[in-house]
Amino acid sequence: MIKGLYTSALGMTTLLRKMDVTADNIANANSTGFKKDRVATRSFTEELLKRLDDPGDQPYHDVPIGRVSQGLFIDDIYTDFSGGGFRKSSAPLDLAIEGSGFFCVSHADNAGQSSEMYTRDGSFTLGGDGLLLTKEGNPVLGANGMIMIPPGHITVNNDGSIFSNDEYVDKLKIADFADTHELRKRENNLFAATNRAIQRDFTGEVHSGFLENSNVSSIREMTDMIVTSRAFEANQRMITIHDTILNRAANDIGKKV
Repeated sequence: MIKGLYTSALGMTTLLRKMDVTADNIANANSTGFKKDRVATRSFTEELLKRLDDPGDQPYHDVPIGRVSQGLFIDDIYTDFSGGGFRKSSAPLDLAIEGSGFFCVSHADNAGQSSEMYTRDGSFTLGGDGLLLTKEGNPVLGANGMIMIPPGHITVNNDGSIFSNDEYVDKLKIADFADTHELRKRENNLFAATNRAIQRDFTGEVHSGFLENSNVSSIREMTDMIVTSRAFEANQRMITIHDTILNRAANDIGKKV
């Protein structure tokens, strides 16, 4: 009986975390290049339930009566890097990557330490000094470091080469990874690579005048939210039922013994 309380409480904790992930996906459904998260759950090993000291010829019996689950927990929260499709903007510095790969940017933490991070959000702008920036103000990296674009007509080729008035400026630094599970989400739609991340050659294309949509389906996420909410309510009811049974066992049955 007590075990049932813990099982339901564990289920509620798991469902709350799943609801947080779903809510974050919905909140970023319109964020450029956003990649949704998914929750993988796993149940504890089932235990064989036995009835002890069953009446019979022998003084001791352990009769199996079935198996009981010990509850559900979150095994992993992973990012789905599938594509989200493109939308046309016609702005030359709006860039989208076809295939796998990430734009490289320089990001400074609260201590002022800069590190290389990665994003699929190609909605870039020019700073007052001609520095190519993300919309959050992070410098975009090229083959020669930060990219400075002189005034002029800007074009970007499919390989990431940048031209101003047909003069070559630099080439976008685009990183691709053998295993995207070695990337970790950070703020502002950025990803950081772990020490185990292995880079490989970029084989995709860059499209100028397009932006990548998020890969979030609002309808699917809302459906998942409703299913999760109902499962949470079912666990709430189970806790109420267990509490009622325990109350009767302590106050009614206990008084008669």
